[in-house]
Amino acid sequence: MSSLFDRYFDDSHRTLRTEVARFVAAEIAPYADRWEEDASFDVGLYRKAGAAGVLGPTFPTALGGGGGDVFHGIVAAEELLKGGSTGTVAGLGSLEIALPPILALGDDAQKQRFVPPVLRGEQIAALAITEPGTGSDVAGVRTRAARDGDSYVITGSKTFITSGVRADLVITLARTSEDPHGGLTFFVVERGMPGFTVSKALKKTGWWASDTAELSFDGVRVPLANRIGPEGSGFIALMQNFENERLMLAIQGHALAERALELARAYANEREAFGRKISKFQVIRHKLADMATRTASAKALTYAVAAEMKRGGSVVAEVAMAKNHAAEVAEFVCREAVQVYGGMGYMREAPVERLARDARLLAIGGGTTEIMREIISKTMG
Repeated sequence: MSSLFDRYFDDSHRTLRTEVARFVAAEIAPYADRWEEDASFDVGLYRKAGAAGVLGPTFPTALGGGGGDVFHGIVAAEELLKGGSTGTVAGLGSLEIALPPILALGDDAQKQRFVPPVLRGEQIAALAITEPGTGSDVAGVRTRAARDGDSYVITGSKTFITSGVRADLVITLARTSEDPHGGLTFFVVERGMPGFTVSKALKKTGWWASDTAELSFDGVRVPLANRIGPEGSGFIALMQNFENERLMLAIQGHALAERALELARAYANEREAFGRKISKFQVIRHKLADMATRTASAKALTYAVAAEMKRGGSVVAEVAMAKNHAAEVAEFVCREAVQVYGGMGYMREAPVERLARDARLLAIGGGTTEIMREIISKTMG
């Protein structure tokens, strides 16, 4: 099966895979279960990941990144997810959606000021888009930023913000005019700015080790130097960012499915029923075959979309397809893995139980399945 996908990778990708796998074995896998139960991972992991070159493999080398292509990002994500804690990966990976607006819109001074400390693991970055009354419809953003001399005053709230509890930098989308799309602007809100608070740490169905926050902006004064790009530039940058986020979620989908399939196969080869391994029963073999087929199809579509992104092609509809398909596959394969495990699969100590919970978010995050279908349908005429 692996040879089907080998053409996407060269020696630099394979070297990175080995390095990330080594990091995961030493710094994540031994602690994953405890971090999930504690609903938080060791904050020191950011610095360790930064020192190991795990953070930002696709970011420019001039800013401390790895300078790799989209498949270097895929390699890192796939290996990190093998560590057993999707929540930890989500927390470490929040910079992947938080920093791109700065890269796209920021000036050189802003890039040098905000990006390298995050890639070194010295600071944590989060992206704040979603609001209590506004999800996928970003044109409905109500958080406002009013110009006042050489600063802006931001008022509003955000919710479901990954890494929001511990973030040092919150890249925040706010409304600077009434234009639904042209009135949106990004700002970097920094920890400790008066009026900026974490309203609540949110508890989730899955991704337990990642912190997820509700944030409040009560007249937060943000200097002009923290405005990213000109007023009204936020929407286009956000749409570009969504493509990267959706690809990341598609990668998670096939990676979670692969892990669930691997665990189910191993369990079926160990578990006995009626005097033989359950892998000897046709119903189990066929179940595993269906799981493997769907996993390969999700991976193939995701890789094909990533390859087109690497070439600079437009993939608005295709990345939505990849995300939807990978989300469906992940839920199916993880659910079937639980079924292979039987009663043990419903126990918290079983890794497939966690995978089944974690997979559920993929159809929601980065734009719901329903929104993705709307995007796809619009390109069909």
